Amino acid sequence: MALLNFKRRDTVENGPVNPSVETFLQDYSIEVMPRTAEKVEDFRALLPEGTRVYIAHIEGTPIEDMVKTAKRLADDGYPVMPHFPARIIKDAATLENWIATYQGEAGVDQALLLAGGVATPHGDFDSSMQMMETGLFDKAGFKRLHVAGHPEGNKDIDPDGSTRNVFEALQWKQKFSERTDAKMALATQFAFEAKPIIEWANAVKAAGVDIPIHIGIAGPAKLQTLIKFAIACGVGPSLKVLQKRAMDVTKLLLPYEPADVVTELAEYKAANPDFNITNVHFFPLGGIKTNANWAIKSGGDSTRPANPA
Repeated sequence: MALLNFKRRDTVENGPVNPSVETFLQDYSIEVMPRTAEKVEDFRALLPEGTRVYIAHIEGTPIEDMVKTAKRLADDGYPVMPHFPARIIKDAATLENWIATYQGEAGVDQALLLAGGVATPHGDFDSSMQMMETGLFDKAGFKRLHVAGHPEGNKDIDPDGSTRNVFEALQWKQKFSERTDAKMALATQFAFEAKPIIEWANAVKAAGVDIPIHIGIAGPAKLQTLIKFAIACGVGPSLKVLQKRAMDVTKLLLPYEPADVVTELAEYKAANPDFNITNVHFFPLGGIKTNANWAIKSGGDSTRPANPA
C-alpha cells in the first residue's frame, strides 16, 4: 500500500485561482541540474513561454554537461541562466572560457553569480564579487547578472549569526549595479515563512539596496526531503515551520506545498505594489514536473505552459 499518491500529485487539478497569486507567479523562474533535466521529456509541456531556467552547477559536474543542458533548454526557447560558483572556478582564464562556451554553444547572456557551496576555493576566486570585478561578463555583453540573497542570513559569511557582512556585500553589489549595463536581481535561498522574508526584504530596501528580489520558494516535496535540504542549505528561523508540521501526525505523511508562504507574499505584494520582491524562483526539490504542475494549478493564465496538453 502506497503511503503517498505520487500519481495524484503529478495531475493538474483545475480550481479557483487566487488573483494575487496569479499575478505574483507571473514570470516565475525555476532551477534544474543536468541530471534532473534529463528526466524531463518536454519542458514546453510544463513551463510557460519565456520562463527563465537556472542551471545549478554542483561541484564535480563537467562543464560539458552544463552547456549541453543549456543548449537543450535554449533550443526549446527558454532563457538560460547557469550558475557560476566562484570557488570551483580555477582562474579568470577558466571563467572567460566558460562564458565563451556558454555563449557560443547555447547563446547564454545571463548568469547567477555566487560563492558556491565548497569551503575551500579551487583557485583564485572566493566570492561572486571577485568574478564581477574581472569585467568579463560586461565584456561579453551579458544582459543579466543575478547574485545571491539570504533572507535568513548566511553563517558562511557571518559566522556570528549577524547580517553585517551580508549587508555590506549587498551594498557593494548595489554600487556595481549602478555601473554595469546588465540588469541585476537578488535570487534568494528558499524559506518557508513569509513574515521573516517580508522583514528582510524591507530591511534590504532600507539599507539603500534597490536591486529587485526574486524570492526562493521550495516546491512541493516530501517533508523529509525538505527538512534534509533545509538543514544542508542553512535555512534557519523558518525551519521551525517544517519541524512543527513534522510533529503533526496528520500532516507528516502528506507532501508539503508552498501555498501558504506564496499566498501571504502575494497578498502583501498586492497591498504594497512597490514591495521589492518582484518574482518567484522555484527550487523543485520534489521534482521539476511536480513543481511545474503545482504552479500551473495555482497560477492560472500566468503559469500556463507553452504547449499545454
